[in-house]
Amino acid sequence: MVTYNAPLDDIRFLLYDLLDYEGQVGALPGYEEANRELVDAVLEEGAKFCTNELLPLNRSGDEAGCVFDNGVVRTPEGFKELYATFCEAGWNGLSLNPDYGGQGLPKTLQFVMTELICSTNLSFGMYPGLTHGACNALELHGSDAQKQTFLPNMIYGRSTGTMCLTEPHCGTDLGLIRTKAEPQGDGTYKITGTKIFISAGEHDMSENIVHLVLAKLPDAPEGSKGISLFIVPKFLVKEDGSLGARNGVTCGAIEHKMGIKASSTCVMNFDAAEGTLVGAPHSGMAKMFTMMNVARLDVGIQGLGLAETAYQSAAAYAKERLQGRSLAGPVHLDKAADPIIVHPDVRKNLLTMRALNEGSRALAIWVALAVDIAEKHPDAAKRQEADDLVALMTPIIKSFFTDYGFEATNLGMQVYGGHGYIREHGMEQLVRDARIAQLYEGTNGIQALDLVGRKLGQNMGRLLRRFFHPVQAYIETGMEKPELAEFVAPLAKALGRLQQSTLWVAQQGMKDPEEAGAAATDYLNLFAYTALAYMWCRMAEASLAKRDDDPTGFHEAKLATARFFFQRLLPKSSGHFSALMAGKAPVMALKEAAF
Repeated sequence: MVTYNAPLDDIRFLLYDLLDYEGQVGALPGYEEANRELVDAVLEEGAKFCTNELLPLNRSGDEAGCVFDNGVVRTPEGFKELYATFCEAGWNGLSLNPDYGGQGLPKTLQFVMTELICSTNLSFGMYPGLTHGACNALELHGSDAQKQTFLPNMIYGRSTGTMCLTEPHCGTDLGLIRTKAEPQGDGTYKITGTKIFISAGEHDMSENIVHLVLAKLPDAPEGSKGISLFIVPKFLVKEDGSLGARNGVTCGAIEHKMGIKASSTCVMNFDAAEGTLVGAPHSGMAKMFTMMNVARLDVGIQGLGLAETAYQSAAAYAKERLQGRSLAGPVHLDKAADPIIVHPDVRKNLLTMRALNEGSRALAIWVALAVDIAEKHPDAAKRQEADDLVALMTPIIKSFFTDYGFEATNLGMQVYGGHGYIREHGMEQLVRDARIAQLYEGTNGIQALDLVGRKLGQNMGRLLRRFFHPVQAYIETGMEKPELAEFVAPLAKALGRLQQSTLWVAQQGMKDPEEAGAAATDYLNLFAYTALAYMWCRMAEASLAKRDDDPTGFHEAKLATARFFFQRLLPKSSGHFSALMAGKAPVMALKEAAF
């Protein structure tokens, strides 16, 4: 069994001491009641629910997995009842619109809860996660009738949601989809085609499943410009809201996967299934991206959640496992050996996990605040600035958090040694579960291409200014504070490398797109390390201000972890800088036939 306690002290530090939740989000229109008292109560209850209800079913769900029998998918024992409890407690609609039964709380709280859920039971979290994304897409783009028909049932848990994009012959290049939508003349369409890798596509946890499906009308233009979005429910819904006939959508198989085994990943067959169009024809990609962009941030949080559980479990094990003696001489003379936490290499692994977790959590909550500001701020300019920051950071959070999340679970296994490789301690499940996050919602290589190919040049570099300008201003102010020198100086160097490489990628990419492509992943990682350095600078400054009143040692530990990050992890950004500046030649020189 893994070790996990929700990191509420760190979350509160970020919300209140670092990022001014109350001034930035609590003051927004509609969030006046979401004050510190309410937020703390929600966090406490959320932590209890995840630890007491979700975590105990994580291992058994992995061992049992989902079962497919003649078109029916059964989730592991306890999952159906757990989902009902989850929805009854209001967690399913935490940040969703109160007009349809949601709690209407800030998105920031939703992101924090997503981390806690993913830390304790990622497979379970897939079901409400997909539903939450589908609700967002319908609220933004659905008609009033569609919202009234589907959203209340999805929020209350009677229905769940999916997004059906991928087909056997196409994933990233959705312009190639073959699923067809034939208009029936009465406002409905017959949807025919096959979708694969559909998370929560079929299961026994809800009465109905609402599929959001990409398909092409008969007159559709070629490519992605010809894609439309449709609502295709498992059961048709009558005017009074009750369930009608079974629709022409069935599960053909479930995938047998490396991880997240309690999450049903389905092949879905649409055989003249009845659907309704969402919005205008041929505008489906833009609407689905509403769901995908939120999903990409959520997937990044999955990496963070699993990394946190891996860290806590490995740290607890390292304090208990006796093996050898400290290189500086025996520490625990009353024991036959010292715990392995005395050994530098074990400490390096643990500190790597801790520093990346805490830096990433800070970055995630900073961006989460921007999500709320982009939605609720009364000043249109402020909304645009916040939306720009979210757009810029989305591929970075998705890619970097999931790459390091997988690395962190492997480092946790390394701390356990052979005991981590066997099932008993739960570490091998964390490794398996973490791997998928680097792949779905756009592989991490695709995220890097999105960053350099779309975000860098968008609106003449406007998105980049949302990061570069505040960081540069912080550095200029921080340079005047001697106590921050050890943190601000390396941040300034990292930002300089990022600015130089940004100019290089822009110039070279305009002349040769392969240059940008070859640089993309290293550029994204350089950006991520620089962003974490900015957050670690700010955290160090906040902890320095409180170090004289630190009864628990929280701020002392924060400062020690900050120094580890700047001295042992941030130097990796120099390697990414050197690699991307080498250009495409080392990558593209080898002839295809030689591979």
